[in-house]
Amino acid sequence: MTAQLKALATHLLTATGAVFAMLAMLAASDEKWGLMFLWLIVAFAVDGADGPLARRYHVKRNAPAFDGELMDLIIDYLTYVFIPAFALFKSGLMDGWTGWVAIIVITFASVMYFSDTRMKTKDNSFNGFPGCWNMFILVVFALEPNFWVTLALVTGLSVAMFLPLKFIHPVRTVRWRALSLPIAIAWTFFAGWAAWVDFHPESWAHWGLVVTSLYLAFAGIVQQLIPES
Repeated sequence: MTAQLKALATHLLTATGAVFAMLAMLAASDEKWGLMFLWLIVAFAVDGADGPLARRYHVKRNAPAFDGELMDLIIDYLTYVFIPAFALFKSGLMDGWTGWVAIIVITFASVMYFSDTRMKTKDNSFNGFPGCWNMFILVVFALEPNFWVTLALVTGLSVAMFLPLKFIHPVRTVRWRALSLPIAIAWTFFAGWAAWVDFHPESWAHWGLVVTSLYLAFAGIVQQLIPES
């Protein structure tokens, strides 16, 4: 296979995320939340794989007709923000006006963040919370905290998008990657299992979600507090 075909195939892999987004939305419209998150997890896995492939096959040079970064941002907004926010609202996990506040804050703040040219740091981490609402809302479905707790977390994370706080990219942030990447893979496994059993309250996967989510949320901030020697 030529370099051009490999690069094109990488673009086609990225584009499948739009299909998985539609499948997730169809599941959400039927309130099949476990199935919806399973499709979002598939899209999440594709998003984790296509970046390294794009860099390996030099897609900007070998398939320049397609803008992979733009394609990725469009799909990420659907799968990371729009569909999870819709699910949070329709599921009834946030009561009354709090649900309206949550979806307005999530969608508005995220579109501003996704278009911010300063969203990446020099070490390929994220500058501010990177709008991974799919991960946060999946944990909310699993644990079902009080809606006031969820509202407080939504507000805090939305503000954190625009604060000088570092959040790691498990694949691209080199520091601690030997630990971060396996933890991200573990998170994906726990999330998939929790969705597969339709967020059964006694699922052991919930504990794994909590532990891995806390690491992914705070590892970058800890790196800021402990500079590299």
